[in-house]
Amino acid sequence: MKLIFLGSSFSIVWYMRHHKVVRRSYDRDQDTFRHLFLVLPCLLLALVIHEKFNFKEVMWAFSIFLEAVAILPQLVLLQRTRNIDNLTGQYVFLLGAYRSLYILNWIYRYFTEPHYVHWITWVAGLVQTALYADFFYYYFQSWKNNVKLELPA
Repeated sequence: MKLIFLGSSFSIVWYMRHHKVVRRSYDRDQDTFRHLFLVLPCLLLALVIHEKFNFKEVMWAFSIFLEAVAILPQLVLLQRTRNIDNLTGQYVFLLGAYRSLYILNWIYRYFTEPHYVHWITWVAGLVQTALYADFFYYYFQSWKNNVKLELPA
């Protein structure tokens, strides 16, 4: 599954960079999110909150914290452009649904496995799901009313 995930991720990045039709849809003027505002706080948080202070554990915590907020540039861009096509809306919805299913897995494992406590992943997962909550609301509203998905400015 990890190889499928990595392969699909690399293919998405390749399409965004090199495919003629997909590449034209990128709007550099609208994509002005400053990624350092996500990367640096996540790195500092990982240096402070980790299970053990070694390189592997700090980098693991960093990846968990960064994954929790990695959707923010996409959500900001979607809100700024207010133009969300079906494929993009469904993609973002499925990313959020994926995280929500993780939460169900954590609940199940908490009750079925002894000593299953992972505060870092739990809190980061809840933060990530909360970031999707607003998008979910507007996604379901557009689906229920059978109208094009638009986020408020």
